[in-house]
Amino acid sequence: MTTVAIFGVGLIGGSLALCFKGKPGITVIGHSNRPAQVEKYVQRGVVDYATTSMQEAAEQADFIFVCVPVGNLEEYLEKLSAFKLKPGCVVTDAGSTKASVAARAKSLDFGQAVFIGGHPMAGSERTGVEAASSHLYENAYYVLTPDESTPEDAMERLVELLSHTKANIVRVEPNAHDEIAGAISHLPHMIAVSLVNQVRGYNEKNGLYESLAAGGFRDITRIASGDPIIWRDILINNRTVLLKLLRDWGKETDKFVTMLENSDGEGIAQAFETAGQFRSQMPERRKGMIHSAFDCYVDIPDHPGIIGKITSELGNSLINLSNIHIIESREDVPGILRLSFRSQEYLDQAVVLLTEKGYDVHL
Repeated sequence: MTTVAIFGVGLIGGSLALCFKGKPGITVIGHSNRPAQVEKYVQRGVVDYATTSMQEAAEQADFIFVCVPVGNLEEYLEKLSAFKLKPGCVVTDAGSTKASVAARAKSLDFGQAVFIGGHPMAGSERTGVEAASSHLYENAYYVLTPDESTPEDAMERLVELLSHTKANIVRVEPNAHDEIAGAISHLPHMIAVSLVNQVRGYNEKNGLYESLAAGGFRDITRIASGDPIIWRDILINNRTVLLKLLRDWGKETDKFVTMLENSDGEGIAQAFETAGQFRSQMPERRKGMIHSAFDCYVDIPDHPGIIGKITSELGNSLINLSNIHIIESREDVPGILRLSFRSQEYLDQAVVLLTEKGYDVHL
């Protein structure tokens, strides 16, 4: 029997638990400091057993997943190192920065247990154990960051366990991970926040900015709505990488300043062409660090009850619609109604259904 202990049974930890729970020979233990959370984990069927005792969960485990916020990871590892962990126990985390936690783990004595850093690159617009899903990691990248001292058999056992997630396992050196994650996730989040705050400043003098910044602007800046505390910890933790990236970003924006000052239309067109070519090479349906938005846009006539009719069509076909938005400003947006779904599968079904019903649907 293999026992898996999960500390932090929210979206990430809860989804891992659901991937493992019910598999032959695996028992999943959930931990929380709060009794109400422990009770919730069991009632929702996310874990087999839950406890408020960190030591009890840790010392039974063959695998330990620490799925707490980045700002709490080192604290949890320090506590785990004080327990009598099983020989061969694999301790891993799910944080989105890896260099600092790898360094801290290396400085701690886990006895005969082994630490291997991890980062499942998947997420959702929802949070908490209520949003946990056994499908969250399917086709996503799951990064593991072993070092030269990591026993290969421990790595193999962790990879075998993670096969239940149906994720694509990738080995990456911790510092390289942080550089890549910084560029494709942390930097875009900072840019989105900066852009929204810039427009917010303009809006204080003219409320039309807020009114007209619907549709496309809201879409390209949606990641600015991330949890402030979580992102505070991530950015501070990865600050050395991000300072370099921000300086590089400044150089990129300076290029546009120069092109505009010189009315360099050819240079601007080339910048868009180069970016478009690289972007078109990126896989569309692979899960990445920034979770996908499963949206489509529908042109609808201004008829009474038309929105209710569309939602009824979707509901009658058991297509799970998660959100609906009537767009007032349509610049760069190909429809007046934006429909959001919880998965690519539901989106695909909706597009086929609505197209067959005669609606003009755009992605």
